[in-house]
Amino acid sequence: MSPEEKYQQELIQSEKDHHAPTAGAMIGHILANLIIHQNKLRQIVYYIKGVDRSFVKEVFPEMIAKENQLLDELNHLMLDEGEVIPTITEEFTEYSMLEENGRLKYEASDYLLMEVVKDFATQLLFITRGITLAENESKFGLSEFLKQLYAWIKHQIYRIQSYLGHEVFEGLEEE
Repeated sequence: MSPEEKYQQELIQSEKDHHAPTAGAMIGHILANLIIHQNKLRQIVYYIKGVDRSFVKEVFPEMIAKENQLLDELNHLMLDEGEVIPTITEEFTEYSMLEENGRLKYEASDYLLMEVVKDFATQLLFITRGITLAENESKFGLSEFLKQLYAWIKHQIYRIQSYLGHEVFEGLEEE
């Protein structure tokens, strides 16, 4: 089979998996969210102004590095399970549920920090679904990893919310 035929087969399988959904499809969303989130964190590091700048400059590069490490680990676990991973910008854009926006670089710092908290909370929705699907499909390595990712993200929410002087769920209530 040619590379083009293999890729077309992958696209057909991916479409089918997203309609089911499968653990692999859900984790594709998680991977895309991690990629887009790293871009958003970088945007904030580069453009944040004011009193929150030192917190962001200290904490966010660490978050970016950790997200990158987690992304690589999760990609390898997916490959171990025979799953296909998103690898191109088009897939990241299509599968991510996080929104990028150039105007964010001009927002107030407290708004930017809450944007990060909300993005982390959105990621948790996909991670909890991924855990359930991975367990149902007996993909226990993926399930265990996602549980660790869940705990890490919960801690990042706590760190930012604490810095802002908020309770952990403040600003995350459904409107």
